[in-house]
Amino acid sequence: MAANVGERFAAALLAKDWDGVTAVLDPAIDFRGLTPGQPWEAKTPDDLVQQVFSRWFEPSDDIYEVLDIAAGQVLNRHRVVYRFRVRNPDGDYVCEQTAYYDADADTITKLRILCTGFLPSGNHG
Repeated sequence: MAANVGERFAAALLAKDWDGVTAVLDPAIDFRGLTPGQPWEAKTPDDLVQQVFSRWFEPSDDIYEVLDIAAGQVLNRHRVVYRFRVRNPDGDYVCEQTAYYDADADTITKLRILCTGFLPSGNHG
């Protein structure tokens, strides 16, 4: 079975495949996100990638393991949850994000993401 648009979004995001992320977003995306201590908003795919995602996942952030991607629904709202390991010069971390979204055909029109932040994993290798 082919991955749904939420799973494709999560896989592209975790690969830092910005073209892949943009491909699944509606040109008039309605985005809001919450990371520990900061709300985020964007109204276009380019703003979302350049102003939000590329700041969440900087070039020095190596997302080296996807632990889980799980999709589901809450009535007519779609959901995808993804957990991953990331390392950067500051250490090794685990992070989880839950994305709730509305989709029209094969694009996400409304996207809300809640993030745990980078949590120290205890790995040192």
